[in-house]
Amino acid sequence: MTSTPTLPVNRTSVQWSPVCGRYLVAEGAVAGHGLLIEELPFALGPKCNGPVVCLGCYESDPELCTECGWPLCDECSRSQENHHSEWECRVFQDARARFFSLPKGSSHCPQLDCIMPLRVLLAKEANPARWDNEVAPMEHHEEERKQDADLWHADRVNIAQYLRGPCKLASRFSEELIMQVVGVLEVNAFEARTSRGYPLRCLYPYTGILAHNCVPNTSRSIYPSEGYKIRLRAMVDLEEGQPLHHSYTYTLDGSAQRQSHLRQGKYFDCQCDRCLDPTELGTHFSSLKCGQCTEGYQVPWQPTESDTSWNCSSCGACTSNPEVQAMLQSLQSEVNVVQALEMGPKRLEEAERLLRKYKSLLHPLHYIATGLRQLLIEMYGRVQGYEMVQLPDHQLERKAQLCREVLRVLNSFEPGLSRTRAMNLYEMHVPLVLLAKSGFIANKLKGGELRAPLVDAIDLLKECVEILEFEDQSSQEGVLCGVAKQALKQLSLSVEGLGSELD
Repeated sequence: MTSTPTLPVNRTSVQWSPVCGRYLVAEGAVAGHGLLIEELPFALGPKCNGPVVCLGCYESDPELCTECGWPLCDECSRSQENHHSEWECRVFQDARARFFSLPKGSSHCPQLDCIMPLRVLLAKEANPARWDNEVAPMEHHEEERKQDADLWHADRVNIAQYLRGPCKLASRFSEELIMQVVGVLEVNAFEARTSRGYPLRCLYPYTGILAHNCVPNTSRSIYPSEGYKIRLRAMVDLEEGQPLHHSYTYTLDGSAQRQSHLRQGKYFDCQCDRCLDPTELGTHFSSLKCGQCTEGYQVPWQPTESDTSWNCSSCGACTSNPEVQAMLQSLQSEVNVVQALEMGPKRLEEAERLLRKYKSLLHPLHYIATGLRQLLIEMYGRVQGYEMVQLPDHQLERKAQLCREVLRVLNSFEPGLSRTRAMNLYEMHVPLVLLAKSGFIANKLKGGELRAPLVDAIDLLKECVEILEFEDQSSQEGVLCGVAKQALKQLSLSVEGLGSELD
């Protein structure tokens, strides 16, 4: 069954503090990339507020289960080895609980919001010891969640009352227990993807108590091919007793965005070193160009406070937070329009235009500028008119420079074992190789000079592979690891051959 006990690999211990509650620390010194935890999920299921998906494989627009009439694709119906048949199918059959199909294309199916909580409740019955020891103590922030009356009411009606009423589970699960489970999932569940790329969420009771930090020191990978086992590794070298962190937010968001996400979804204010530093560890990731002088940047005087002023580090000019946020929302709206464009040359050119436009408004490493760079990195070499083999040298250099600038940020926020870092390392190696070949063909580089940039590209690929070799082979990152390994092998052979020619 899915609810298998925690696996024996565990190089951590549990501590408690009044600020973090329960949290994990390293048990002994652990080298970067070292394995800390392996754990199978207590339960897994579809995301909340999602569309109609197959309850076995999470593919969209499925057929209906022949046994209970709830969403299940033909492939899962034939196999009978799927999460739906394992867990809730019998419940729906016994209660004759009907699934009401929505119009095609509907973005939210409230009826499916009950599936993941129901699976947790059924797993509680199947494995009461693990529930008592690992899941029951998890934070669910009931009082804070009640403050959002509309959301609390929707969960109570769509999940708790539905399971106790039409699903006839009132004698097995109290409303209080169901709402506790809903909160545990809201606060602690991790998003994962199937081997085919469909999203779902998983509950890992032990890994889920990791404390938050906007500069994480652990990296997690989920393996669909191994029952959605999670493996937690050290991003960097860890000392004995060092607190373990991962990020509950997107690390490439600015401080205000991260703080808002944490307050709304996790119910706390982050006080990590990055959030408390107006310059975000010297990156100026949220800093603005001063409108009163040419040298200075405006930074938040009290970064974690919503009423902070923004002061210039050079001339002292002051701007209110509402003014700053209004300007940033305006810029972000322009970026959103570009991101919504169809993948093609116009999207690339518009992203470049915005990046030029914002030079006079934002610090070069500002999160909005960094987001545009990441967008451009993904487009150079892939859109019509900008295919990699057709890019002139100045555009190859442009792509390499974009990668360097994003990596400069990642060196501060995601050092070491970072998937985002690995993707950018791979993206950067391609223009370096093509520029070297172009220079050699144009007689700008001699044999000895050609070797250096190729060795640089090899180093990038080596680090990329070292990071991604821990990913599930069926995942996007795992597939890229295979591609990077092949590119590394071919490039290494080329450099070896070049060395032979020079000897």
